[in-house]
Amino acid sequence: MSDTDAVVEHRPLVIAGTGIAGLSAAIYAARSNNNPLVLEGDEPGGQLTLTTDVENYPGFPEGISGPELINNMKEQATQFGADTKNGVVDTVGVEGEGTDRQFRITLSNGDVYTADAVIAASGASARTLGVPGEDELMGYGLSTCATCDGAFFRDEEIVVVGGGDAAMEEAHFLTKFASKVYIVHRREEFRAEDVWIDRVMDKVDDGEIEIMRNTEVTELHGSQADGLDSITMVRNPEGHPTDKLDDPETEEFEFDAGAIFYAIGHTPNTDYLEGTGVETNDEGYLRTHGGEGGNQTATGVDGLFGAGDVVDFHYQQAVTAAGMGSEAAMDADAYLEDLERQRAQSAAAGVDAAAAESDD
Repeated sequence: MSDTDAVVEHRPLVIAGTGIAGLSAAIYAARSNNNPLVLEGDEPGGQLTLTTDVENYPGFPEGISGPELINNMKEQATQFGADTKNGVVDTVGVEGEGTDRQFRITLSNGDVYTADAVIAASGASARTLGVPGEDELMGYGLSTCATCDGAFFRDEEIVVVGGGDAAMEEAHFLTKFASKVYIVHRREEFRAEDVWIDRVMDKVDDGEIEIMRNTEVTELHGSQADGLDSITMVRNPEGHPTDKLDDPETEEFEFDAGAIFYAIGHTPNTDYLEGTGVETNDEGYLRTHGGEGGNQTATGVDGLFGAGDVVDFHYQQAVTAAGMGSEAAMDADAYLEDLERQRAQSAAAGVDAAAAESDD
């Protein structure tokens, strides 16, 4: 079978990801008659599907569940002509030159699609600890986004796991709601910048934050019906206690809390784009043009655009992802229109050359 025979379909535009960014892009792209194919990936709906209630997305004064918001957006995209497919993108490559240049998208099941343009909206996955109880309690007392979920836990004792800027910022933010915030860090020293450590220490002096150094979480207890009940932790004066469970100085204890927030970073889902030669930062987030005017979501690879948490490592909000998704669709539309003009001009030049040759 040739490479051409292996291609399932060619589309003007393929969108990788069905989170807020991908579906916003799909709505705009479908309304622009770009016939987008949206590939769901291995986390259909993205991180928002792990959020039981979304209260800060505009237009829903009573709030809306994450899965319901995603389903509504998916229905809206398909209503305008977008197609969604349950598939995980394995690799994206570039083939051909000039106006014949296109992207080759290979799925994990072996299916191959080609496209004139690609929007990478594959998001970033929040890192977890991998301890018992996480899967059951994600969205039910365990969260990876203080801005999203902090307000649900007013007057509760809240635990934040981490020692970097994100952990300091989230802990500081959560003091708006919590009766007290506890920062759990596996070492003695923090990795955060001094400015954030100073802000947290001010809150420590005020009694709003307590720091639990050289401590790690080993298990979460609770249920989806009742939320988080308690947390099993271990501590050792030398730090990294889970590496020293047999050390007599390692102490295991139970800690009651109303919620726990992980702030140990995100991993952008960009590995599948390595074959395109796209530029990323040290953490793997896509670099886009940014700046003013159009084409802000364009990467350094012509026809490849980035939207949502795959680009944004700072805000990481549903509403900012939606905005960037719409921008990527408009940037892709401009690219496709320009490509169509180039192809028309090339075809016309070919016809003229053939006519001149026949005259000879």
